[in-house]
Amino acid sequence: MAAGIGAGASLAGQTPGVTAAGGFQPIASRPPPRHEIGAIAWLRRNFFDGWLTSLMTLAVLALAAWALPPLFGWSVWHATAVPDNALCREIHGTGACWGVVAEKGRLIVFGRYPFEEQWRPLVACGLLVGLLAASGLRTFWRPALALAWVAVFAAFFVLMRGGILGLTPVETARWGGLPLTLLLSAVSLVVAFPLAVLVALGRQSHLPAIRTICVLYVELIRGVPLISVLFMASFILPLFMPQGTTIDVLARVLIGMTLFTAAYLAEVIRGGLQALPKGQVEAAQALGMTYWQTQRKIVLPQALRLVVPAIVNTFIGAFKDTSLVTIVSLYDLTGAVQLALGDADWRKFFIEGQLFAAAIYFVACFAMSRYSRWLEQHLNTGTRRQ
Repeated sequence: MAAGIGAGASLAGQTPGVTAAGGFQPIASRPPPRHEIGAIAWLRRNFFDGWLTSLMTLAVLALAAWALPPLFGWSVWHATAVPDNALCREIHGTGACWGVVAEKGRLIVFGRYPFEEQWRPLVACGLLVGLLAASGLRTFWRPALALAWVAVFAAFFVLMRGGILGLTPVETARWGGLPLTLLLSAVSLVVAFPLAVLVALGRQSHLPAIRTICVLYVELIRGVPLISVLFMASFILPLFMPQGTTIDVLARVLIGMTLFTAAYLAEVIRGGLQALPKGQVEAAQALGMTYWQTQRKIVLPQALRLVVPAIVNTFIGAFKDTSLVTIVSLYDLTGAVQLALGDADWRKFFIEGQLFAAAIYFVACFAMSRYSRWLEQHLNTGTRRQ
């Protein structure tokens, strides 16, 4: 009996709010939790969460305080936007000459396309960018979207090439600048995506011939740099064509970039397929679904959702890789910058021209990155971790 009382007293002494005599004693009040919303909470969570994060934040602020004032002075305060070569030479070294963009902007954006016909690539780019924006919205994810892509690509080539509807013919060798960059990236990605899906499924096929062909294709393409693929598509591919048959250099580059992008996309999609539990396929087979019904309704929607960030990362890389087409004498945006700054009067202001091109690339890549984040959150509403 005494042992039981002693145990009860010991238990009461270890339990908060209970005295040794069995009475109730309130627990002392504690400070309320810190706010988790608002500007102060956001700053604390992102920049001052621990001593190491706070130290890094202060170091970055110190670096910004040291670097931003002279950068602002060069790029804004002492800069000029007047296309006056004499004025630009006078302030060279102390201020930026954005006048080179005003003077050579149309050559940078449209390349060597005829000056009086540059409204055509402008309209073509507007159609393509508008369709890209519409394709990113789930409202437009309908079978008619594929027809819209075919129609826009046809309109793009008609506007750029001409020769019909009263438009002056312009050979593809004179295409360049931003329209060529958009065309190369859009066509290679749109055509490469379904090809990549088929190759990824082929690598998991139980048929040895199909699996071997897909493995050889992916390993051969991924084993060489894009420059080699473009070189082979431009100079080696015509050697295998019948005598007297020629393929336009732009078509050859599109084929090379499409095959290269599809190989990388196929591995990304295969990663999503392998991450899917095997029970999903077994359940679909138990319901009597065919192979293609299982892939279209069960496997691919889940696998593609898992690898959205990696797919968009491949898209961004392909968009930037278009700058390599200059080795085959196609002047995309970066090539047009070099072409525009070949003028001896404006050659020393190449930094301003390159920064202008870099800003265009940054806007496009940042937009794709933000869309990737939105799409990932939109598709993972039922599975993402809070």
